[in-house]
Formats: sequence, structure tokens, C-alpha cells
Amino acid sequence: MRILLIGATGKLGAAVHETLAGRGHEIITVGRGGGDLRLDISDPAQVTEAYDRAAERAGTLDAVVSAAGDTPFKPVAEMAAEDYAAGFRGKVLSQIELVRQGTARIAGRGSFTLITGVLSRDPVPTGSAAAMANGAVEAFVRAAALDIAPQRVNAVSPTVVTESLADYGDFFPGVKPVDLAQVAAAYVRSVEGGQTGQVYEPV
Repeated sequence: MRILLIGATGKLGAAVHETLAGRGHEIITVGRGGGDLRLDISDPAQVTEAYDRAAERAGTLDAVVSAAGDTPFKPVAEMAAEDYAAGFRGKVLSQIELVRQGTARIAGRGSFTLITGVLSRDPVPTGSAAAMANGAVEAFVRAAALDIAPQRVNAVSPTVVTESLADYGDFFPGVKPVDLAQVAAAYVRSVEGGQTGQVYEPV
């Protein structure tokens, strides 16, 4: 398959890239600071550019995979209205835009795989913006699946990954981590499988 991978330079994106490429897929990577295409998908115009340039490189895409989304972490009392707006733009609207524009740009039976996270179902202090964004993306996935068939859309919703415990473990006390390889396997399931409207929780 020809796959557009967003967020390919982060830990998760790199693991997903390695896993999908190892399974014989052709990957076009997108990132703000690196990748085949250096673009910011929080800007709808740059989403358009990503699809245009990917088509020039590879023709029709079979799948779009997102491993990127930014949200601020602060207590609610310290959050400004713009903090929530930034979290919504950075993780929700950016990924919705990938699907909205992508339905006309990928194969008729192609797929989208978005990223959410554990905070939509198991919140932590300072994580209200992330919980909001994750829940919104998951609701969108379930609804969009009804509209875009036979194209498919799913989300991967991991907890904290083992490889990032040094950086984020303090935010998730007592939470069992998951290895990056398990998260990447959930992406494989979404891309290569037949389900739609699912939220995969790697364990």
C-alpha cells in the first residue's frame, strides 16, 4: 500500500514507520521538522499541500496514518480559552481535516487511522485539554465511519508508552504502560484489516 504517515519523526511515528515499511508498504512521511514533506497539518492549506505533493510522488494513496497531535497540559484554573482552542486545533481539527480532505484523495476502499489516547477514558490531573481532544476524535471516528464507507476510519488510543516513561511516567502514576511495538501493531490492524469506526486500545 501507499501510505501517508503524519508525525513520522516522533517516537511513535518512527515506530509506526518502521513497522509498516517492514511489512512492505510504501511510506511518505510528513513532519513539522523532518520527513519527506515538512508541513504542519494544523494548517488546512498545508494538509492540501501534503495531499498534492504525495500524489505527485506516489499517485493515489491507499491509507493515511496520523501519529501526531499537540495539546497543552495545565490545571483547569490555569488554562486560558486559547489553550483549549489550541488543543482542539492541534489534535482534533488537524486530524478531522486529514479525513475531510482525504476522502476525495485516497483510494475508494482506502483508510484513515487517527491517534487519540488513554485520557479520554482515564483522565489525569492537568490533562483536561487532552481528554477533550481525545474524546472528540473518537466521537468523530465513530460518526465519520458511517459517512465515508466503503472507505474506513479508525483510531488508536494508547496509554503511556514504555519508551516514554522517563518523560511522562509521573503523569500516569500506577498506569500500566504499553510498548511501542504493541501500539504499532494496532496501526497495522487498522491499515491492513477490514474494520471501521473502531477505537483500538493497545494492551
